[in-house]
Amino acid sequence: MSDQTAISLNRITKVYKLYDKPVDRLKEAINPFGRKYHKEFYAVNDVSFSIAKNETVGIIGKNGSGKSTLLKMITGVLTPTSGSLKVDGSISALLELGAGFNPEYTGIENIYLNGTIRGFSKEKMDEKLDDILSFADIGDFVHQPVKIYSSGMFVRLAFAVAINVDPEILIIDEALSVGDIRFQQKCFRKIEEFKQNKTVLFVSHDMATITNYCDRAIWINEGAMIEDGSPRELAKQYQAYMMGSKITKSEALQAQAVPDTSISQDEVDDLPANLDVLGDNKARITGITMLDGITNEKSALFFPGQAVKLIIKLVSHENIENPLVGFSIKDRLGNIIAECNNVVIDADIDDVKSHQTVSYSFAFQLPQLNKGTYTISPAVASGTLEDHVQHSWVHDAFVFQVMSTRRDALQGLLVLDNVEFNQLQ
Repeated sequence: MSDQTAISLNRITKVYKLYDKPVDRLKEAINPFGRKYHKEFYAVNDVSFSIAKNETVGIIGKNGSGKSTLLKMITGVLTPTSGSLKVDGSISALLELGAGFNPEYTGIENIYLNGTIRGFSKEKMDEKLDDILSFADIGDFVHQPVKIYSSGMFVRLAFAVAINVDPEILIIDEALSVGDIRFQQKCFRKIEEFKQNKTVLFVSHDMATITNYCDRAIWINEGAMIEDGSPRELAKQYQAYMMGSKITKSEALQAQAVPDTSISQDEVDDLPANLDVLGDNKARITGITMLDGITNEKSALFFPGQAVKLIIKLVSHENIENPLVGFSIKDRLGNIIAECNNVVIDADIDDVKSHQTVSYSFAFQLPQLNKGTYTISPAVASGTLEDHVQHSWVHDAFVFQVMSTRRDALQGLLVLDNVEFNQLQ
């Protein structure tokens, strides 16, 4: 383990013995011939990776895939069945709600209890107390037993303690999802600060969180590591997997044009090659174009609030009943800013016949986006909003720029327009 490595796992495995009946455990213990009455369940199976100091890593995977078990072994709560694990640095962990807290103790008493567990003296925790209480911001409830706390109040106190005990490694297991939006933003601002000189490891089902805050992502499934790599790429693959699909690559197809009474299919540019596509390919998006909504000229440069027309072209490989056609607008970090499809705007679409090529246009005003780079991901599915099958979803198929209409631009995704300002007397 190098001096620059914070966490190192080498072929870590955690096996549990599962018994059909409680008495089987006793039978196995006293059986003179060593007969086994259990089945082995591999919660984590032969996982290896390392995390560098000051690196932020997200772990993704469906429920029951072994993510929490992995974190518990890293924090020392569980012992691996086999393999080696090394940690260089003090750890502060926010695992499942309730971990490390006595429900009968008050919030104040639990603060000191956690400090004692981490080796801090009462005098040292006295110095940290104001910062903890200020961050938690739960008022007089800090003097009440934590067993009466709501989940939101509990995570406020737990996170406040975790970040104020000077950890070198911060580990979070999905706990922040129970907090309100203001507290979540407050926590992520703190995580941004931690990223400067701390190692952060957390589990989340929120792919935007993974792509925005992580340097790397690790995908765990059925106890095994599927992949370790770019958060954005793994988020796409995981999203496809959870939809029962897989990522493929788009091809520069020349779709056969058919007459269209409303728009010309010649206006639609063929889809660039080598884009990430998920879906069962029963229909495939082959082209996408954005036009100025007034001049009908192609463009990839727009202003906030500008009228635009988005054209999506697809070819079906089978008959498609109850088609859904839509798109997402995302910022450069992959956050979805807005979505639209024909169903939510009550626009009926005829069924698409096999080997038919059709185009659909969406005319709308761009949101009041701040200057920057944005992408559009078009999609075609069939069924209903609640129950549909994805045929073709093309990640970041179209890239466009938004220019500022103001002399001075501030931060944020959206521009506040038509703002009235007055000085009150």
